[in-house]
Amino acid sequence: MALIAAVVLGVVQGLTEFLPISSSGHLILVRAALQGALRSDVLENTDVSTMFDVALHGGTLVALLVYFWHDVVRLFRAFVASLRHGIAGDHNRQLAWILVVGTVPAAVAGLTLKGVIKTHLREEPLVVAPLLISFGLLLWLADWRSRRVRELSAVSWWDGILVGLAQAVSLAPGVSRSGVTMTMCLARGMTRESAARFSFLLSIPIVGGTAAYNLMDLVRDYGSLPPEAAGMFVVGTAVAAVSGYLCIRYFLRYLRTHALAPFVIYRLLLGAAVIVLPAVGVAVG
Repeated sequence: MALIAAVVLGVVQGLTEFLPISSSGHLILVRAALQGALRSDVLENTDVSTMFDVALHGGTLVALLVYFWHDVVRLFRAFVASLRHGIAGDHNRQLAWILVVGTVPAAVAGLTLKGVIKTHLREEPLVVAPLLISFGLLLWLADWRSRRVRELSAVSWWDGILVGLAQAVSLAPGVSRSGVTMTMCLARGMTRESAARFSFLLSIPIVGGTAAYNLMDLVRDYGSLPPEAAGMFVVGTAVAAVSGYLCIRYFLRYLRTHALAPFVIYRLLLGAAVIVLPAVGVAVG
């Protein structure tokens, strides 16, 4: 049962990390749904669950690095070159620094609010539901009203600052990091595919930084994990990496010719279901 839970949560993480539907929110909801069906320490122990989430995010980081490897190498070289030659007149150097600037708000918010989110928001499905609905409506509005004329080559410093601030909001489960950053990109007039690409590139330093920040805790506490944890962590990470890579590939292709309305509808229906179903259960009981 433990490995089944790892596979299910790995697929959920790999798909929802990049689709605008909230990976953290879905992990909370799936754990709640599987609590009785798949009995596992990953579902029942908060500390183990937190460490498992770190491993899953490591899997999606691998997916990002593999898919955007050439972009990562190009931008890293541009960043290093900017330290010697400045950024004036070079798009890659400027984009590298825009990504750095855009990472700061989420990094500060994460370090400041980590305890609050873990204690008060992490395991609350009824916190997820209104955020799924409200930020889904914002995504629909931005997609509907956007001019969708700006490409990634036209990203500005203001884009980095505003999208970075939006990314900081995504720490709350149910918001969706990719969803809220794409919302801001669309509001700034970017095309859907460019919005997703910028969102994914911006996620690399924050996901990588989060994984690195939590790695020491994972290593330190690994000996206290239950015996089946090793297999679960390996399987979950691998599944998250493979499903995440496939999701990036086909989602970017989808955005070239399709709108985001299906994801908005999904968020609204899921949020409504999370609110209504517990109420139905209470009424029946």
